[in-house]
Amino acid sequence: MAFLLSLLMALVLVSYSPGGSLGCDLSQNHVLLGRQNLKLLGQMTRLSPRFCLQDRKDFGLPQEMVEGGQLQKDQAISVLHEMLQQCFNLFHTERSSAAWDTTLLEQLRTGLHQQLDDLDACLGQVMGKEDSDLRRMGPTLTVKKYFQGIHVYLQEKEYSDCAWEIVQVEMMRALSSISRLQKRLRKMGGNLNSP
Repeated sequence: MAFLLSLLMALVLVSYSPGGSLGCDLSQNHVLLGRQNLKLLGQMTRLSPRFCLQDRKDFGLPQEMVEGGQLQKDQAISVLHEMLQQCFNLFHTERSSAAWDTTLLEQLRTGLHQQLDDLDACLGQVMGKEDSDLRRMGPTLTVKKYFQGIHVYLQEKEYSDCAWEIVQVEMMRALSSISRLQKRLRKMGGNLNSP
């Protein structure tokens, strides 16, 4: 396991070395990590969703904003970073540790952390001093409110097994949206408004 983690870290470093990266474009490795995180999250299912139908909730995933063409490059990177950070925070709580298989959960946390590290370098290049302003308004604020609703839901449901299963399904939707935005950003060379 340590060897695999070291190998993944080496791949990340190579993809962001001067010869392996084109400025702030997302590497193919970053997109692959997103797919791997989505797969890990899918493996974390413990209960059949049909047992939790009474706990379903529409959290209002800002899917059109995330997947639509209305984000500029700096906004898109900020939204990607915020969504990944919020996912990481959600799965990095004591309550989540009690809810999931610890091996899968740790692998998911590691993958999300690697994606955040990739985006940190990009975020600094793209946003510079404007970072704090962009994080307090617009699309990034919408993402924060979305995740706040998920935290409130878990508290209201007293972190029940069904509540975590509903959140797991919702996070699969969120990670799928993140993955599509990452691919689009990478494909368009950072220009999300291209056809």
